[in-house]
Formats: sequence, structure tokens, C-alpha cells
Amino acid sequence: MKALLLENIDESAVQVLHDRGIEVSTLPTALTPDDLIPALEGFDLLGIRSGTHVTAEVIEACPWLQALGAFCIGTNQINLTSAAEHGLAVFNAPYSNTRSVVELVICEIIALARHLTDQTQRMQRGVWSKTAKGSHEVRGRTIGIVGYGNIGSQLSVVAESFGMRVVFYDIADKLALGNARRCETLEELLAISDVVTLHVDGRSQNKGYFGAEHIAAMKPRAFLLNLCRGFVVDVDALAKALESGHIAGAAIDVYPSEPKNSSEPFTSVLQGIDNVILTPHVGGSTLEAQKDIGHFVASKLADYVFNGTTTMSVNLPEIQMQSTGVSRILHLHENVPGVLAQINTILGNHHMNVESQQLLTRGGLGYAVTDLGSPATDGLLEQLQALPETIRVSIVDHT
Repeated sequence: MKALLLENIDESAVQVLHDRGIEVSTLPTALTPDDLIPALEGFDLLGIRSGTHVTAEVIEACPWLQALGAFCIGTNQINLTSAAEHGLAVFNAPYSNTRSVVELVICEIIALARHLTDQTQRMQRGVWSKTAKGSHEVRGRTIGIVGYGNIGSQLSVVAESFGMRVVFYDIADKLALGNARRCETLEELLAISDVVTLHVDGRSQNKGYFGAEHIAAMKPRAFLLNLCRGFVVDVDALAKALESGHIAGAAIDVYPSEPKNSSEPFTSVLQGIDNVILTPHVGGSTLEAQKDIGHFVASKLADYVFNGTTTMSVNLPEIQMQSTGVSRILHLHENVPGVLAQINTILGNHHMNVESQQLLTRGGLGYAVTDLGSPATDGLLEQLQALPETIRVSIVDHT
């Protein structure tokens, strides 16, 4: 079993996979789809971050690939539809860097309120400008959180501990934590928030979600923060609002177009504007977060290939079944009636005793995990593969 890890994934992932008997190769950079296909030759597992795009063409060209780990929160760089159609299990780390992002948001809010970046630049130029003009405490200010998921809800709690009033907006019905108050509309939130911070997910419908009309509807002299997805905000409209003074400051960590590596230059219309913090997509980039992500996703990959466990998979039915047999059949198939009966008929013809069995479905996929009381007999795998509904099947030996 071999794994290829790209984009400087933390060493904790390498250690987890090594400990499970998986040979690991690493590359420090992202790969283009054209480069990725030949690079995957001979590898069973792939680990990426946000810079590598796993397209339908990559998945089609690499049918031997068993599982893919996104060592980050987002999975929009992966063609999940194609992955599901080919039975390629995808895992990510939806919670591991939550605290790191929250702490950066709080840090940036305070930095914007105190004009710390502007002050630092003046001091670097030798200009001593001691003044309280435009400098404020965050205590008593209202923070509007757009997207009340894992990050948004934890940010709510931390911001309240700083004495901020918290309002939030989410398209789903979410329970308010602490003294936070839910807004019925985004417009309601924008009208009352001194700070607007965006934490929506990467679905395609969120492209251009926060446009010129929303920036114009913000409270005058408010701050805008985007640490979720670069395509969510109209940065040209934001730049105009900053230059006009309608928006007093902004902190941006993600961009519509980002360099693939450190050798490529970064350009943005937001460069050179006062009280603007620009960071290179480092919201979750702390040593603690990267270690947690590495351990979490690598463990999911190993658990899948050795046990068939799909708990928290992005695209497959979720099964976690305690091993009760000598061998285990992992059967991904089209979600149509009668497949389990066909599997069990084949097992019966091979005189295989079923110790335990579980079948779950998700969309067009069905996933059956079957523990057998003895090693698989000759020809069993081939007959299961021959079923017209089979997408992917493997047998794990637990002896």
C-alpha cells in the first residue's frame, strides 16, 4: 500500500500512515491535473491541500486510486461527483483548524480597530504618530457572523468573551450560542454590524455571494473580513468602498485567484489601501491545526483501506463496523434494489458464513460491508466484481 502526499502536509500524517504499514512519498508543491496523472502511477492513496485540483479526468485516468484525503476543510478542488461514480472515497478535516481560524479573526478585528498595520508601517518608515484618532476598543461593538457553522459558532462564543455583541445569519436553522441573536435576513445583519465576518462554505452557489450591493448595505465605517472562500466577495467593489471611506477596514485571507506556490507573484486591487490586512490563505495554518489535520485525515485513509470504515466520508455512505470475522468484503455499488441479495447468493454458493453485515446508501451509491468467518475462497472476488451494479469491491484479510 502506497500513499502520495502533496503540498507540505504535516509530518504527523506521514507518521500515522507509516505506523499502519503504508509506504509514503511526499512532494512540497501542488500538481496540475496533467502532472498529477503520471505522478499517481502505483499509488493507492492521495493526500492534497487546496492547491491541487483532482478533476474528473484525473479520477478517470487513475482507477487504481482507492481513497483521497483533503488535508483541509474545503473539497471544492475535487470533483466529488466523479469520485462517487468511481467509488473513490474522499475524506477531509472539517473541524481540525476551527480554533486557529477563530483566533485569527479575533486578532484581525482588534488590529483593524487599532489600525495596527498602518501604525507599524509608519514606524518602519521612522514616523512617530501617537494618536487615538480612529482607534477603538472592540468591547461593546457588534460582530455580524455570516455562516454559523463550526467556525462561525465558535467565533460567536469567543467574540462574546471579548465583550462584543453577537448577531449571526445562516440559511439553515441554527441554535444560537450564549447571548448571540439570529438575524432573519442578511440585510438585517449588515445594517447593525460594526464588523461583518464571512464563514460560508465552498459550494458553487456561494460564488459572488457578497457583492457590491451587500457592501453598500453595510453600516458606514464597518469592517469586513473574509476567511472562507476567495470567490465569495467582490474584491473590486470592496476596494472602491475602502477608498471611498464607506468601509473603514478589511481583512482578507482568501482570494479569487491565488498563486500556486511562493515563486509566483501575488497581486490584488486591495494592495496599498490603508487599514487592510492581507494574509496568504493562512487561516488554518498553525502548527497545532496542521498536526491535528494530518493525524485526522491520515487516520481516516488508513481506516478505510484496512477496515472499510467510511465515517465522515465526504461522498460515500458512512459505515463503521466492528470486525467480527476472518475476512471482510467491501462492496460499493449502484443504489438499486436486489444487490445485497445477489451478494449473499454468491457467498452462499461459495459456502461462506456471514458473521455480520451492514448496508447503507447515499444518493446513487450503496455500500455493503460483510464479515466472513473464513478466508475468501478462490473466485469470490471475481464474481462480486462481475455483478453489473458493482462500482468497486475489495476483500480485507483480518487474520
